[in-house]
Amino acid sequence: MTRVRKYHLALIGVAALIVVVSLVRVLTGFDDLTSSGTVGAALILAVPIALAGLGGLWAERAGVVNIGLEGMMVLGTWFAGWAGYQWGPWAALAAGLIGGALGGLLHAIATVTFGVDHIISGVAINLLGPGITRFLSEVLYKEGTPAAEAGAGITSSPAVSGDTPTISLPLLSSGPDLLGKLESTHWFLVADVAGVLRGLTHQMNLLVVLAVLLLPLTFFVLWHTAFGLRLRSAGENPWAAESLGVNVYRIKYVAVVLSGAFAGLGGVFLVFVSDKYVEGQTQGRGFIGLAAMIFGNWRPGGLAAGSALFGYANGLQLRSAQTVTTFFLFGAVLLLAYLVLQVHRLTAPDRPAELAAPGVRQYVVMAGAVVGAAVLFWLWLVIDELPNDFVFITPHVLTLLVLLIASQRLRMPKADGVSYRRGEQH
Repeated sequence: MTRVRKYHLALIGVAALIVVVSLVRVLTGFDDLTSSGTVGAALILAVPIALAGLGGLWAERAGVVNIGLEGMMVLGTWFAGWAGYQWGPWAALAAGLIGGALGGLLHAIATVTFGVDHIISGVAINLLGPGITRFLSEVLYKEGTPAAEAGAGITSSPAVSGDTPTISLPLLSSGPDLLGKLESTHWFLVADVAGVLRGLTHQMNLLVVLAVLLLPLTFFVLWHTAFGLRLRSAGENPWAAESLGVNVYRIKYVAVVLSGAFAGLGGVFLVFVSDKYVEGQTQGRGFIGLAAMIFGNWRPGGLAAGSALFGYANGLQLRSAQTVTTFFLFGAVLLLAYLVLQVHRLTAPDRPAELAAPGVRQYVVMAGAVVGAAVLFWLWLVIDELPNDFVFITPHVLTLLVLLIASQRLRMPKADGVSYRRGEQH
C-alpha cells in the first residue's frame, strides 16, 4: 500500500505542477513556458545529465564516490566521434560506451584495488580525460591524416557518417498533428498538456528512449533483484555483505565500470546532437549529473526529477531569455502552495504527532515562505528582462537552490566513500 500511495502522490504532484505552470503561462503571456519546442529542448538537455547521474547512482550505491563522471563523459564523446565518422552511429554508440567504461575501470582500480581516496581519484580522471582526448586528437587528427581531410581539427572530429536514428511515438505524434493544433489554441491547461506531450514524443533521438528506459530498469535491477541487493549492501555495510558470501570487490568493480559506461553514453548523446565530437562539449554536465543524483537522494525517480529541472531551466533560457523572469512568479506560487500545505497540516485533526504542538522552527519556516513569496512576486513585477549574464547562470543558480532545499532530507549510502578491505572492519 505504501508504494501505491507514493506512486499516486507523485502523479498528483506532476499534475499540480502542470497546473501551476499553465497558470503562470496565462498570467504572463509567455507561451514558451510549455511549448513543445521548449519541452523538446529540455529533454535533449536533460538526457546527458540523467545518464551521468545514473552512472553516479550505480557507483555510489556500491559505496564508491565517483566525481570523475565528467572525465568519463569526455572519454565517451571523443571515442564516439572517432568511431562515428568512420563506421556510423552504431559504432559511435559502442565506442562511447567502451571509452566511458575504461574511465570507470581506471577509477575502480585506483579506489577498490589500491585504496586511493575516491575524491582524489575522481579529480585525477577529470584531469586525465580532457588531456588524453587532446593528445589523441593531436595524433590522429593532425594535418595530412585521413581524418583531417574529412574535416577534423585538433578540437573536433569529422561529422558522424549516417543519420542518427529518431522515432516518433505512435498515436501521439504520427498522422495528423492533433497535439500541435491543440497547442496552438493556447487554452488553459489543454494547450499546455498538448505542448508537453508533443515535445516528449515528436522526433525523439533513439538514445532519449534508451535513457528513459534505463531509469526504471535501474530501479528494478537495484531494488528488485538479488544482484541489486548485493550491490546496495556493498554500499551500506560491505563487511556484513562479505560475511554473507558476497564478493564485494567484484560487485564494486562491476558497479564502477557500469558507472563509467553510463557517463560515456551521455557523451555519445552529445555527439549525436552536435553530429561530431567537439572539445569541451560536456560543459560540466558530469558534475551537474552528480548534483541531480544527490538531489534525487540516490534514487532513480529523484534523479529524473533533478535532471528534468535543470534541463527545463536551461532549455527555457535558450528558447527565450525574457521568459526566465517568470521563474520569480513561479517560485512565489510554489512558496504560497507550500505555505497552504503547511497550514493544512498544522490544522488537520489527524496531523502527525510531531506537529501536534508546532515549535518555533515551523513558524520560522512559514514566515520565511511568506517573505520569500513576497520578494519573488515583487521582483517579477519590477524586472522586465534580466541581463544576459544572469540569464546564463540561471540554471546553475536554480540547481544550487534546489540542492540547498533538498539537503535537509538526504540520506547517502552509509559506506559511500569508505575504503574497504576484506576482513578489516572499521
